Amino acid sequence: MAAKNSSWAKFPHDAKAFDYAGDKLKKAWPALHAGDTEPFPDDKRAAALIKAAGKAAPRGLDAAGLAEALQDAWRAFHRGDFQQAYQAGEALGPVGASVACKALGIHATYLVDDEAEQLKRYEQVGKLAEAAIAALPDEANSHYRFAFGMGRYSQGISIAKALKMGLAGKVRKALEATLERSPKHAEAHTALGLYHAEIIGKIGALVGGMTYGAKASEAEKHLATALKLTPDSPIAHIEHGNLLLLLHGEKKEDAAASAFEKAGKLKPRDAMEKLDAEFAKSQLE
Repeated sequence: MAAKNSSWAKFPHDAKAFDYAGDKLKKAWPALHAGDTEPFPDDKRAAALIKAAGKAAPRGLDAAGLAEALQDAWRAFHRGDFQQAYQAGEALGPVGASVACKALGIHATYLVDDEAEQLKRYEQVGKLAEAAIAALPDEANSHYRFAFGMGRYSQGISIAKALKMGLAGKVRKALEATLERSPKHAEAHTALGLYHAEIIGKIGALVGGMTYGAKASEAEKHLATALKLTPDSPIAHIEHGNLLLLLHGEKKEDAAASAFEKAGKLKPRDAMEKLDAEFAKSQLE
C-alpha cells in the first residue's frame, strides 16, 4: 500500500467554500457528481451495495453505518482532505473503492511531484478498481476508476509504451463498460475522446485508425457530449483544449487557449475543481 505510507501534500488552497457538512452534501451532490454520475450514498444505496458486494462487503456495518462512512469519505474528498478520503474509502474495501480511487488519483495528478511516486499511485488506483470490478461489476465507476488510473499511468510512461503493453485497449474497454452502464458519464466521454486523440497525436490518423480504431470524429463527438453534460466543469474544457492541440497542433492554439481560459474562469464547486481551474490558468502563463 504505497499510498498509505507516502507523504500526502496538503490541499494548497482555502477549502472553506467546499465544506459540505450535514445536509449540504446531499443538496450539492447532483452538481458535485454531474461528471461521474456517482449515486448519493444514502441508506438505500448502501443496502444495495452491501447486497451486491456479498462477501466483499465491509463487515460489521449495516446500511446506515455504511451510508454515513461513505458520506464522510466523500465530504473529505470534496474539501480536499484527499488522504482521509482515500483511507476511509480503502478501509471499506470494494464498496469504498470509488471514493478511494478518486481521492488517490486526483491527489497524484496535482499534488505529487515525483513521477515514480505518481506512477505507483496510479497503479494502486488500478488495483483497487480491479477489486471493485470483481465485486461490483454493475457499477459504472468500478470500470471508470480503472480506466482513470490506467489512463494516467499510460500517459506517465508514454502513450507509445502503453500501446505496446496493451494498456490502451484495456482503458478503452473499461471506458466503454462505463458508458454502457451510465451513458451520461461525462468524465468517461472526456476520457474516451482523449483516448482517440492521443493515439492519433502519437501515431497518426491512418495507423491509429487501422490498428486501434482511433478516429478524430469520435474524439470530437465524445468531448462535445462531455461539454454538453457538464458545461460548468473545468476538466471538460481543459481536455477540450488538450484535444484540439493533439488533433490540430498550432492551427488550433488560440481555440485551445480559449478552452483553458474558460476552465480557469469557472467557479469551482470542490477541491478537485479548484485544482483543475488553477491548472488551466497555469497553462496560459
